[in-house]
Amino acid sequence: MHAFAVGQPDPLGVTPDGHGGANVALWAAGATAAYLCIFDEQDEEVRIALSEQVFGVFYAHIAHLPAGTRYGFRVDGPWDPHEGHRWNVNKLLLDPYARAIDGDFHFNSALFGHRGQDDLTMSIANSAPFMPKSVVVDYEFDWMSVRPPRTPWRDTVIYEAHVKGMTKLHPEVPEHLRGTYAGLCHPAVLKHLLSLGITAIELLPVHHFVDESHLSHLGLTNYWGYNSIGFFAPHAAYSSSGTRGEQVQEFRNMVKCFHEAGIEVILDVVYNHTAEGNQLGPTLCFRGLGNADYYRLAPDRRFYLDYTGCGNTFDTSKPHVVQLLMDSLRYWVTEMHVDGFRFDLASALARSLHDVDMLGSFMTAIAQDPVLRQVKLIAEPWDVGPGGYQVGEFPPLWTEWND
Repeated sequence: MHAFAVGQPDPLGVTPDGHGGANVALWAAGATAAYLCIFDEQDEEVRIALSEQVFGVFYAHIAHLPAGTRYGFRVDGPWDPHEGHRWNVNKLLLDPYARAIDGDFHFNSALFGHRGQDDLTMSIANSAPFMPKSVVVDYEFDWMSVRPPRTPWRDTVIYEAHVKGMTKLHPEVPEHLRGTYAGLCHPAVLKHLLSLGITAIELLPVHHFVDESHLSHLGLTNYWGYNSIGFFAPHAAYSSSGTRGEQVQEFRNMVKCFHEAGIEVILDVVYNHTAEGNQLGPTLCFRGLGNADYYRLAPDRRFYLDYTGCGNTFDTSKPHVVQLLMDSLRYWVTEMHVDGFRFDLASALARSLHDVDMLGSFMTAIAQDPVLRQVKLIAEPWDVGPGGYQVGEFPPLWTEWND
C-alpha cells in the first residue's frame, strides 16, 4: 500500500492509499482540464477536478475512494481534427491504468466524439450511460509461496488456448465455471494439459477488449479478443466471480493453480492498436486523452497511419506510450505472476518514426528492463506496413512464431 499526504503525479492511475482513499494521476498533456468522475449504484455521476498538474499529468489525492468504486475520466481541450486534436469533455473515458473494468459497451452514437460520418464536427452527447466504468482495485493477494516454474526455453512446450473456448462445453467443468479463468484451471483441465506433456499455456488475449461497432450492428461479437482497450484489466466476461475487482483475484488464482502444477502462463498481448479504430471510431480512452500523442497520425494529422489493418497504430516512438506499455507488462509479471508474452504484430511496436527499428525505443526499453528481460518474449514478427515482415530479425531475448 502507498500513503499520500497530498496528491502525487506518479504512479499513474488510481492507487489506494491503505486508508480508504487513493492517489489519482492521469497523463493528458496538452489538455486544458481533467476530471475524475465517480459513479454510484444508480449511475449518478460526481465530478472532481484534478486540480494539480505537472509534466502533462493531472493529479489529486481523493480522501474517500475505496476498492470497488466505479469511475472514469473526462478530459477537456481543443477540438481540432486537422491538427490531430480530438478532446471532448462530453465523453467518459476509461482509465488507461484501470485494473478492472465493470459493465458493457452499449453501442450508441454518443460513444463517438464526432457526429455521424462527419469526423470534423464534435458531438456534444454524453457517453457515460453507454460506457463501462473503471474500478478501484485493492492489490492484496496471498500467493502462498507459489513461485513461477521458470522452465528453460529448451524444455518448453507451449499449448495455445482460448479462455472461453477451452472449457465452454467441457462436461467435467461445473457449468457456472465454464468459459472462465476459474474453469480453465479446473482439475479436469489441468489433468488433460499435464497428460499432453506441455509446460506452458499461452492464452489468447485476456486484456479487456470490446466488440467492433460493425460487429455490434450485425448482432455479432468479437470471439478472439484482438481489440484491446484495457491493458491492465483482465477481460471481465471471463470472470465467474464478479467484475468489481473479483476478476483480478480470479485471474491470480488461475495463475497460482497453473504454477502449482508446473505450468507457465504466457499472454498473447495486443499493444499494436486499440479498439478505438480510425477517425470514425468511438472515443473510449486514448483518443480522448491525447489523440495526437497516442496514435501514429498521417502527415495531414486528421487521419491515422494504419500498420495493423485495424484502423490505428499505437505510437511507440513516444516516451509516454512506451511508459504505459512497460508499466502494463511489468504489472502482469510482478502483480499477476505471468511468465511471458506473445506480442501480436510485434513489428508495429518496433517502428521508430516509420521504419521497423530493432534499436528503437520499445525494443530498447524491454532489453534494459530488469523485470521484462527475465521472462519469455515471443514476437509475431510482422505487421501490414512497408518493411514489416521481420522473420528472423528480432534481437536476443526474443523468440519468434514463424509462418
